[in-house]
Amino acid sequence: MPGLIDYSGDDEFCTGGSGLMLSLGSHVDVYCPPRKRSRISAPYAIEGRFFDEEKRASIDILPDECLFEIFRRLPGGQERSASAGVSKRWLMLLSSLKPSEIFRNERSSDVEMTPADEDHEVECDGYLTRCLEGKKATDVRLAAISVGTSCRGGLGKLSIRGSNTVPGVTNLGLSAVAHGCPSLKVLSLWNVPAVGDESLFEIARECHSLEKLDLCQCPSISDNGLVAIAKSCPNLTSISFESCPNVGNESLRAIGKYCQKLQSVTIKDCGRIGDQGVAGLVSMGCNNLTKIKLQSLNISDFSLAVLGHYGKAITSLVLHGLQNVSQKGFWVMGNALGLQTLASLAITSCRGMTDMSLEAVAKGCPNLKQMCLRKCCFVSDNGLVAFSKVASSLESLQLEECNRITQTGILNALSNCNSKLKSLTLVKCMGIKDLPSESQYLSPCLSLRSLSIRSCPGFGGSSLPMVGNLCPQIHHLDLSGLCGITDAALLSLVESCEALVKVNLTDCLNLTDEVVSALARLHGETLEVLNLDGCRNVTDAGLAALATNCPSLNDLDVSRCSITDSGVAALSRGVQSNLQVLSLSSCFKVTSKSLPSLKKLGKSLVGLNIQHCNSINSSTVERLVENLWRCDILV
Repeated sequence: MPGLIDYSGDDEFCTGGSGLMLSLGSHVDVYCPPRKRSRISAPYAIEGRFFDEEKRASIDILPDECLFEIFRRLPGGQERSASAGVSKRWLMLLSSLKPSEIFRNERSSDVEMTPADEDHEVECDGYLTRCLEGKKATDVRLAAISVGTSCRGGLGKLSIRGSNTVPGVTNLGLSAVAHGCPSLKVLSLWNVPAVGDESLFEIARECHSLEKLDLCQCPSISDNGLVAIAKSCPNLTSISFESCPNVGNESLRAIGKYCQKLQSVTIKDCGRIGDQGVAGLVSMGCNNLTKIKLQSLNISDFSLAVLGHYGKAITSLVLHGLQNVSQKGFWVMGNALGLQTLASLAITSCRGMTDMSLEAVAKGCPNLKQMCLRKCCFVSDNGLVAFSKVASSLESLQLEECNRITQTGILNALSNCNSKLKSLTLVKCMGIKDLPSESQYLSPCLSLRSLSIRSCPGFGGSSLPMVGNLCPQIHHLDLSGLCGITDAALLSLVESCEALVKVNLTDCLNLTDEVVSALARLHGETLEVLNLDGCRNVTDAGLAALATNCPSLNDLDVSRCSITDSGVAALSRGVQSNLQVLSLSSCFKVTSKSLPSLKKLGKSLVGLNIQHCNSINSSTVERLVENLWRCDILV
């Protein structure tokens, strides 16, 4: 080795004969023969042996150990990046260089920083982002990223969305990133089965600035690699594990113990994680842990009790598909009185969530502002009303597929939340059906600003007037999928509301121009967004009313309506000067004759949807694209 490479740069490496001195940097000089083809085609003799011109000596004949010593003496990132482009072999060798192995001149305190040192400073910034997906996710690409980004600020975020294709990403590629990108802060690995603990060990050794780790479908990663990460990456603030069968309790205990800056945890479908892991994570000193999501785990009431007792910093909690948690677990979680700062709670498909559980949670979480219940089949009107009485800070309530809740429960809950509640969302709640009017016995909810009732087939004629009487301050109204409501029912709600701003009536099949005209007449000054997609009985008359009365309208969707060229023309002559998005999808009666009107509207449009408008020919589309060059046109 000393004979080949001189550490002080004084000696030369010579194979004999005349050649070219190839300078690889200020530290290493390698003596090589010229690469140009010789004008003499006959073999020539050196020291009694014959060599063909194709067999002349090259730097590539050096073993990896020698090349490694050369590469680590290159003066900066640009030189290493240029060398990596010579061959795959050089690339992989350069990508194996660790920051600690790069040779640097010793500097005295009174010497200015050298270019190599300046490169080193830049490498530590870590602001670049790279994302590899599918077949593009390979070890060679990762090695190239590792070497190439070092002289441009360093890689800060890496996302790999792999596949089961060969070769894919392995430990070799991710280790290269660890060696070349010590400033890495965010690492996301999805569906990379060949990446295991070996590469995580390298990440732990080199990337001490790691802040976010996201692992999904990584079967080769186990507790060993994650424990190493936890011990070596104290700045970790967010972790996410999904479908990682070999990640277990030991990982969570180590993270809870060593990662004191941890703020967010998401764990989904990891069969080896149980109560001990959750308890270790929450109870071992993570004082900054504010967001937790637990989904499809084999945990019991014990985990919920730990959350209720130790979760003093938790502000957002999501519990999804916890089949082994009973009513007792939720009851204890609420009565432990540790979730005083909890502001957002979402519970989905948990059979332990009952009326008693819901009331206990409300009592134990006095600062709860957002509540979402999905597929909680044992929650009824009694639980909802009791919850609404206790949850004095509640601002947003979402109920989805909670089929034991009826109209009575909803109206009484609205009446109880008359000072704070701003948003109510009901989705696919099959128990909601029209009942005789009872709103005269209820207090109005003057705080409600957003009402969304979607795909609740029983919600119809008599329900809407009662909602209008209870909630006159609604600004955002979404009734999409309520195919049973009529003009008369919606008119009573529209007339009760003081200022509607956004209205979504998608697939309300029975509505006609009458209700559209009423919307325009009563709320034209404030209406900004209107979606009538699928309202097949809305015609040019309704569009003309909007054009005449709605100066603030900026987003209009009349897809699948009975609109013709006359309606588009009326819209182009309307008072709305700031219309930015217009959708005419599947309006078969709109033809190429609307070109002048669309060009006029195009002065303000940034989005135009004319998909499935079969009466608009291709030449018209081309002219629209040419004239409305600022507008995104879907055809």
